[in-house]
Amino acid sequence: MIIRRHMIVSGEVQGVGFRYRANYAAKGLGLTGYVRNLYDGRVELEVQGERELISRFLGEIDAGSFVHIDDIDYKDIPLVEDERSFRVMHSL
Repeated sequence: MIIRRHMIVSGEVQGVGFRYRANYAAKGLGLTGYVRNLYDGRVELEVQGERELISRFLGEIDAGSFVHIDDIDYKDIPLVEDERSFRVMHSL
């Protein structure tokens, strides 16, 4: 089942390559969406794809040597039709 999940990730997630790890993992799993830094030190993601692949994605982004995730707040949101890629967006 395809879902879209909005996530706010807190912890040591800025300045450690987290966005680029997320981009690499998402593209490798065929997921779409985006990742961007927030002004308060957290990271925002939207990821769309099969539920199982999103679970694998979360495991891959938490595997970085310098990444330390304290918490992920998430909710499922409506799908974005015709989205074709995952991208790193400008910070808010």
